[in-house]
Amino acid sequence: MEAAALRNSVPPGRATAFFGFVWAVVALAVGLSVVPLTRLPDQIPQLPPAFWVMAALAAVSDARPFTPPGRRQSSAVFPSICFTFAILLGWGLAPAIAVQAVAVLISGFRMRHAVWRTVFNIAQYACALAAAHAVARLGPEAAFGSRPHPNWTDVAIVAGAAAAWFAVKYGSVTLAVRLRFASPWWPAFQHGLGFELLSTGSLLLLSPVVVTAARVSPALIPLVLVPLYAVYRMARISTEQEQLARLDPLTGLANRKALLAEVADQVAIHAELAAKGTHGRHLALLLLDLDRFKNVNDALGHAVGDRLLVRVGERLTATVRPEDLVARLGGDEFAVLAIGLRDAAEARALAERVVEALAEPVALDGLPLDVSGSVGIAFYPDHGADFATLMRHAEVAMYDAKHRGDTVALYAPESDHNSPERLNLLADLRRVLDRGGAGGADVGEITMYYQPQIAIATGEVVGVEALLRWRHPKRGMVDPEELIRVAEQSAVMRLLTRRVIDDVVEQLAKWTAAGIGLRAAVNVSVRDLHTGEIADQLADRLTRYGVPPSRIQLEITEGALMADPHRVLATIARLDKIGVAIALDDFGTGYSSMQHLRRLPLAEVKVDRSFVLGMAVDADDAAIVRSVIELAGALGLRVVAEGVEDERTWRLLHAAGCDVAQGWFYARPMPAEELSAWLARYRPLVPGPVQDTTGRHRSRAPLAAEGGQLPAPAACDAAPTAPDGPYPAEENLPYAVEPFEDDGSFLPEPGSGEPSEAGSAVELSGAGGVGDAASSADK
Repeated sequence: MEAAALRNSVPPGRATAFFGFVWAVVALAVGLSVVPLTRLPDQIPQLPPAFWVMAALAAVSDARPFTPPGRRQSSAVFPSICFTFAILLGWGLAPAIAVQAVAVLISGFRMRHAVWRTVFNIAQYACALAAAHAVARLGPEAAFGSRPHPNWTDVAIVAGAAAAWFAVKYGSVTLAVRLRFASPWWPAFQHGLGFELLSTGSLLLLSPVVVTAARVSPALIPLVLVPLYAVYRMARISTEQEQLARLDPLTGLANRKALLAEVADQVAIHAELAAKGTHGRHLALLLLDLDRFKNVNDALGHAVGDRLLVRVGERLTATVRPEDLVARLGGDEFAVLAIGLRDAAEARALAERVVEALAEPVALDGLPLDVSGSVGIAFYPDHGADFATLMRHAEVAMYDAKHRGDTVALYAPESDHNSPERLNLLADLRRVLDRGGAGGADVGEITMYYQPQIAIATGEVVGVEALLRWRHPKRGMVDPEELIRVAEQSAVMRLLTRRVIDDVVEQLAKWTAAGIGLRAAVNVSVRDLHTGEIADQLADRLTRYGVPPSRIQLEITEGALMADPHRVLATIARLDKIGVAIALDDFGTGYSSMQHLRRLPLAEVKVDRSFVLGMAVDADDAAIVRSVIELAGALGLRVVAEGVEDERTWRLLHAAGCDVAQGWFYARPMPAEELSAWLARYRPLVPGPVQDTTGRHRSRAPLAAEGGQLPAPAACDAAPTAPDGPYPAEENLPYAVEPFEDDGSFLPEPGSGEPSEAGSAVELSGAGGVGDAASSADK
């Protein structure tokens, strides 16, 4: 009864327009058929036995019409069409309308149609028969019923009459569907056109043959049931094949093809309603990927895995609403198309119900199997207006959920590493690198900036950090983090790393020739460490430029190390054999084990700037920094602190025993030519002994002349001097220092601090070739 009720219902808000059309068609049908039907009583006694045989077959055949699964009811195949159209050709309009009305009454009763629907169907047939009758009258009336030898003109007229019948009937049905469900007219018209032409067209064009056979003998008419049955079987087979093409053979759910078609239909409906301002509902595409499903296949076999997928499909179907569509896209990936949603929060609530439904273990052969998954949500129209866009964004959200260890994620543009904007940026980056970095007016140029690194105890410049900079003609200076996110997901990362290594090694050679001895380090991505290519490239470039391997250092992040330890360790071993030092970047933010720290040939660890920035005001950050410094010291590793931006942090790091610092407190990143001038002006800044904090000032030492030698490091107990970094070079006046207060837990007793080894090498780390985006930001 529920299915019948749905077939006979009209959505709220659509009744006025829909029933207005229905009763207009009924009125037209009455107007067209009332006069012929008034003459029918006089015509009945003259009708031959062949008519009555056809009438009986029409009524009997419509008692069980064929309704293709998954199609609207109007697409059902009614065999009575063949007999009523034959009656029209042989005996006129009134008998055809009368027989068709009886057949519709019988089929309507069997299919439990509402009264209004049965009346509407009769009216549609009456209008179609009237249109066909008007075309048929263009030739000799009842040509196939009385003329012994119909000619080609008669056949053409009958074909035209059949076309008129089909146009009126199919057009009225399509328009009714549009008014009833507010669907766009043209997609609805196209949806069933092929099927209707094949099935209904065959029945209509079979009618002249039936009339001709009836003229010979009424006994021949029942033989037409054989081709009618063939039409019936043809329609069923065609529909079953189409249905199978839209179903997943394992679970019986909709497949990708069916989901695509449904999304296209629903998007068209929602778009038209939104344009009219009459629809406040939305749709969402939910993409579900099961976690650890491969483990089930590997451990228990594919047969068990298939049974598990079937059970998952059953749970999804039971969890979602009746109007939602559940599809299996392949493997362990499912999708849910949810319609009629108020907002994205309702879509998230549905996704959370799906995840909750999968949380209960699935029992197979007495073995409970844990099932879980991640769901990504793309919301129409915010996240796309077509299937391809919604699917891609749902997939981005799903992988975002997996990456964050969450179960549900709504699409966010910042999580999309393959958005059109980023793809365009990636294309421009490739063009810059193909041109050797020179770029052009259309894509800009890539340059290297360098930020000094200072030995805290002596104030000596022992290294620089190389930062990749790309000034795009349209985007301006590209954010280094965005640059790395774009590059590291593609093969462009390899080109970028090669470019940075070439530039850094060449610059080291120039500095060596100028008498500047600095050590450089370059961050490398996990992609670079998966092959030995980077070791071969470094060995080649160092030999070509005559730069000792000890002058360059590579940084790896904890994330890169843990992604594939065996392949990464093999590359690191090769680099260590060459003589290239290795540093562990952003230490404290990842998941490195102490065993890796002990076994890796490391020379240095870098404390992540997120801890350094907060250590002056946050006791927890300060405790983490001290712990890292103590651990590294116990392992014999240098410690570099990133993000030193104020004097208090600088002093705290010195008190904790940190070796090297870098940040805006000393200097901002600068091009190589500016760095040489900065080094000539630089005067070492060393921390003095602990003093009373009230009213303390520090003065700047005189600047060295341009081109002069770097001054010798000052003694550890000397008064602090200011670097020529963030402060204007022309100013040589005392400046205030914020009072420094300490409870004794940071600073050692006066004279107890030991300076780090003079000249100890520090890194030149680069955002080009960088694996971790944070290391490429300004320090």
